[in-house]
Amino acid sequence: MALDRLAAGLRPYLLLALLTLAMALPGIASIPPLDRDESRFAVASREMIETEDFVTVRFQDEIRAKKPPLINWLQAETAELTGHVDDIWAYRIPSVIGILAAVLATFYFGRAMLGAPAALIAAALLAVTPLAASEAHQAKTDALLLACVVIAQGALARFYLAERRGETKPGWGTALAFWLAQAAAILIKGPILPMVSALTIITLIAADRRAPRAWAWLKGLRPLPGVALVIILVAPWAIAVSLATRGQFIAQAVGNDLVSKLIGGQEAHAAAPGTYLLLATATLWPGSIFILPGLVRAVGARADPAIRFFLAWAIPAWIVFEMVPTKLPHYVLPAVPALVLLAGAAVAADGAIFRRTWVRVYALLCALVGAAVAVAAIGAPLLLSAGFAWPSIPCAAGALVAGIASAWLLLRGQIKQAAGVAVIASLITLAFLFGGVVPSLDKMWVADRAVQFVPHGAPAAATGFREPSLVFLLGTHTKLTDAAGAADFLSATPHGVAVVEQADEAAFQARLAMAGHNPRSLGEADGLNYSRGKPARLTVWTLDAKP
Repeated sequence: MALDRLAAGLRPYLLLALLTLAMALPGIASIPPLDRDESRFAVASREMIETEDFVTVRFQDEIRAKKPPLINWLQAETAELTGHVDDIWAYRIPSVIGILAAVLATFYFGRAMLGAPAALIAAALLAVTPLAASEAHQAKTDALLLACVVIAQGALARFYLAERRGETKPGWGTALAFWLAQAAAILIKGPILPMVSALTIITLIAADRRAPRAWAWLKGLRPLPGVALVIILVAPWAIAVSLATRGQFIAQAVGNDLVSKLIGGQEAHAAAPGTYLLLATATLWPGSIFILPGLVRAVGARADPAIRFFLAWAIPAWIVFEMVPTKLPHYVLPAVPALVLLAGAAVAADGAIFRRTWVRVYALLCALVGAAVAVAAIGAPLLLSAGFAWPSIPCAAGALVAGIASAWLLLRGQIKQAAGVAVIASLITLAFLFGGVVPSLDKMWVADRAVQFVPHGAPAAATGFREPSLVFLLGTHTKLTDAAGAADFLSATPHGVAVVEQADEAAFQARLAMAGHNPRSLGEADGLNYSRGKPARLTVWTLDAKP
């Protein structure tokens, strides 16, 4: 009964918004720019502001033909509106908005398909999923892509269910939402959402092949005007960037980025099929304790049109992500809303699935994940900072409660209470993790610490440490070069500085000595280059005037 009251009226939207913001905002300003994707996006967006070129995405002098530009446009806009173009948090705002929109849309569409209690549980589990929480704290594409996925798939589901349930068909507004979400997603990350929607449609038609006119519900989408609208919205930028780069941008985006991911492990991110499934207990924790039983229950209840739709959304997309050689944990995010909705349906029903022996054993495994998170929350600051960090205590406590207490309640048959405890305790874990534990890991933020020794506005070069976070922190005109280039930069640049990694110091010093210069250290920072998994020591050098 309490869940029914929480899920009624406008109350759930307010609760979900507060839950999401309480997860997403801690750490948004205190976590330094991350390597490598986040900093590349942020630098490209900052360059758009500086150059006023909003057509071509660039990282310094290099065309960045990885993704279309909508995320950069939005990041540039938020940075300019806030007046904090030099601060990474301004570029993270679109990601926070994206996760918030995805959570609220999950409830909005899920309520019509599964009922408000199930939708509320699902949206809350999505908000505290580590994958969503991580993307909310990074200036990248995936949070906004997730919002587009939920909106498009939710609109698609309304057409499908109206046909199968004999209800009034949705109108132009729902179709427009579907196609606008497709266009936005293409301008954010290319063909991911069209692929997910196409796989869903094909799977549903195949599953309903014995039903009369199994494809008739698609007419409500108004395919011809819808595709035309997408072309109208996407084509102007595609034409403009092709003209500006003589076709180079599109060719690189398709050939160097998309195709390379499909045929091999790009940037050393290759993994075997099944990797995402093996990691799901941790990446979807603590929701995984409900997601796997919810998925198994859904297979048995697939005659229900809503359940069938979510299975058609989640399973084919997940299989494709497993088959693509290039793998990063967040790639499966487009399938997660469907999975949490199936979990929400199972929890709201207090299903018998949770009384099965294997579910109880799996609950204990999820409890171990919580214990592992607690150990990491305590141990990481001891290894990667000056010592113990007090936010580790509530972070570890939240993880233990989310894992152990949720499993205990599930074993007692209190399924809804287990879900509620998992959500609240996970929120505490994430808030203190991102707001306190992660910012305290000084050795991870070697670039941020080194930049503290650089005089404000000083022109800079860097050698040995070529991570994009350094470019964001020092400015888009930072010169990434070798030891000789850094020495020559100092020789030719009054009041300039060089950030030199330890391995390049001898060559750097020798080059300056040959030129008769006497370098002076402004400070040094040592830590970990986590992108490479190697120790790093950065020294900031400048030149003293010749006597």
